[in-house]
Amino acid sequence: MTKHLILFRHGKSDWQAGSGRDRDRPVAERGITAAKTMGKLLAAAGKVPDLAITSSAVRARTTLELAAEAGRWPCPIKVTDDLYEASIKQVLEVVHQVADHHSSVMLVGHQPTWSDAVTYFMGGGAVQMPTAVMACLAFEVTTWAQVEYGRGTLVWLLPPRLFV
Repeated sequence: MTKHLILFRHGKSDWQAGSGRDRDRPVAERGITAAKTMGKLLAAAGKVPDLAITSSAVRARTTLELAAEAGRWPCPIKVTDDLYEASIKQVLEVVHQVADHHSSVMLVGHQPTWSDAVTYFMGGGAVQMPTAVMACLAFEVTTWAQVEYGRGTLVWLLPPRLFV
């Protein structure tokens, strides 16, 4: 059985807006456009996840909400503090808690964790995750608890600039 994990980095944020707290930064106009583009693209490709889990940061939540609305994704959305300023260990814990009936899961989060996570799951190499990029990894496992270092294969990596 194959499990697919999609890592989606939040859209470009607006450094001038918000309360001044990093967690409260909103998505900039460019990030809004990119999030909607990626949401439609994923739907058109038939790759909408069964479940989406996002960091609680405003820019991550908004990116996911915009993408899901634009692509009319039917998947449930969960918000967690565990993906904000997360370590690879925290990302892995979130993945391991996913119910096994989900075959495709999206996590929405931040740098530098997302580039590090793709590299970790592949077991090496180097990947850069600019804003609003999606990367999909495939794992030949039957349970999410079996997702570990080096078990993933990068299936695709899509930057929004190719589609905007």
